[in-house]
Amino acid sequence: MREPFQNEPFTDFSVSDHINDFQEALRKVESELGLEYTLKIGPDRIETIQKRKSINPSDVKQLIGIVSQADTGLAHKAILAAAAAFEDWKKVPPPARARVLYKAAALLRRRKHEFSAWLVYEAGKSWGEADGDTAEAIDFLEYYGREMERLAERQPIVAVAGEDNELTYIPLGVGIIIPPWNFPLAIMAGMTMAAVVAGNTVVLKPASATAVIAAKFVELLEDAGLPDGVVNFLPGAGSEVGDFLVEHPLTRFICFTGSREVGLRINEKASLSQQDQKWIKRVVAEMGGKDTIIVDEDADLDLAAEAITASSFGYAGQKCSACSRAVVHELVYDEVIEKVVERTKRLKLGKANEQITYVGPVIDERAYLSILKYIEVGRSEGTIVHGGRIGDSSGYFIEPTIIKDVAPYARIAQEEIFGPVLAFIKAANFDAALDIANNTEYGLTGAVISRNRSRLEQAREQFHVGNLYFNRKCTGALVGVHPFGGFNMSGTDSKAGGRDYLLLFTQAKVVSERF
Repeated sequence: MREPFQNEPFTDFSVSDHINDFQEALRKVESELGLEYTLKIGPDRIETIQKRKSINPSDVKQLIGIVSQADTGLAHKAILAAAAAFEDWKKVPPPARARVLYKAAALLRRRKHEFSAWLVYEAGKSWGEADGDTAEAIDFLEYYGREMERLAERQPIVAVAGEDNELTYIPLGVGIIIPPWNFPLAIMAGMTMAAVVAGNTVVLKPASATAVIAAKFVELLEDAGLPDGVVNFLPGAGSEVGDFLVEHPLTRFICFTGSREVGLRINEKASLSQQDQKWIKRVVAEMGGKDTIIVDEDADLDLAAEAITASSFGYAGQKCSACSRAVVHELVYDEVIEKVVERTKRLKLGKANEQITYVGPVIDERAYLSILKYIEVGRSEGTIVHGGRIGDSSGYFIEPTIIKDVAPYARIAQEEIFGPVLAFIKAANFDAALDIANNTEYGLTGAVISRNRSRLEQAREQFHVGNLYFNRKCTGALVGVHPFGGFNMSGTDSKAGGRDYLLLFTQAKVVSERF
C-alpha cells in the first residue's frame, strides 16, 4: 500500500546551502540555453522548417531555445499516433500507469532546482514562484497516481441477490492538452498526466511562450518509461493547428487552461459533430478570473494588507487566482490602501534570476502592451497611488500598480488584466461588498478578511466562487488541500487536484452478471 499523499515541501531560500544549490542550477540551465527542440510524434523526433524562438522575458536579448512548429499535416499525424497508442495503453492496468507518474515525480524531485531554473529563465518566475510551480507539478503526479489507484478499486454499489454487479472507470480515448504559460510545468504536467493515468493518450500543444519547459518534461516522461505515442509533443501556433486539433473526428476530449475567449471558442468548435465522429466531445476548461478580496470593517488590517499584496503581485499578477480587486469597507478603506502601498513599495522589481526579486517581468510583448493599456484606462477610472510606470527596458518590466476609487463596473474592475494591477473599490457595508464581489462574469477565487463570524458565514453562502478563502490570500491553492476551479465564465466547474478530477477523463461502465 502506497503511503498517503503529502504535499511536496517548498524550498527554504534563507538556507545558504539551498541558495548555493539553486545558483548552481541556474548556471547549469544558462549553459544549455539556445538549443533546438523538435516535435515528438509516436517514436519520431521531427524537425520542421518553421521554428519559433523562446526568449527570456527578463532579458529579451537572451534566447532560451528554438522550437520546431507543427502544421495541420503533423497535427493529423500526432492524433493518429495517439489513437494507435491508445489501443495498448488503455489495457495497461491502472496501478502500472500510476507507477509511471510516481517515477516521473521521483525524477522531477531529483531535478527540482533544474526545472525551477528553466521556469526562472523562460517564464520569468522568481525563485520562490518557480520552486512552488515545480513542487505543484510533483504534487499532481503523486496525487493523480493515487487517485487512479483508488478509482481502480472495486467501487461501492448496492448489492442485489443473485447478481454480481461491477462499476469500473474506463478511459475516453485521444485528448488534446492545451496548457497555459503561467504555470508551464505544474498545470501542463497536471493536465497531461491526469489524462494519461486515466488510460488516455494525448497530443500536448504547449503554450508557445513556454514550450521549452514542456519539451523538458516530455524528455523526463521518456526517462520515466512512458511508451511512445502516449504523449505526443506538438508545439505550434494556435492559429495554425488549434482549430484542427479541436475539430478532428478522432479527438475525444479537450483539456484547456487559458483565456475566456479561447475557451469559449474551443467549447463552440468541440460541440459541432464532424463526419465519422462517434461521440460527443468533452471539454474541460479553466478560463481565468477577476478575483476579489473583501476587507470588513473589523478585520485585522495588517493581515488584510499582507493578503492583498501577496495575492495581487506574486508572479506580477499573472495568475488566474490573483487578487485584482480589493473591496474594502469605507470605515477602513484609506487605512488599508495606505498599508498595501507601504508593503508594495518594499517589493523588488527586477530580473527573475536575482534572488532578491519579488516581482519579475510579464511574459511577453503582447502582455506588456496590453497591461500598459489597462493602466492608462485606470488613470481615467481612478487615481494611481503607486506604480503605473515601466521598469528596466531590458525586459518586460511593469511596476506593481495600485489604483484607488475605482467604480464597481469600471473596465479595470471587470476585465481580466493578468498583470500587476490592483483596483481598490470602496463599499458602504458588507452586503454591498458581497454584491460587488459577485458582479463579474467570473467566479474563480475570492477571500474575505473579517473577525465577524456571522459575516464569514454569510460569505460562505453568498460569495459565488469556486475557491473561497477566509483570513488568508486568494492564491496558493495546494493539490489535494484546495481542489481548484471556478464557476461561471471561469470554466467548466472542474476541480484540479481534487477527488473528482480524474472522472473528467474517464467514463463509467457497469457490468451485471446474473447467477
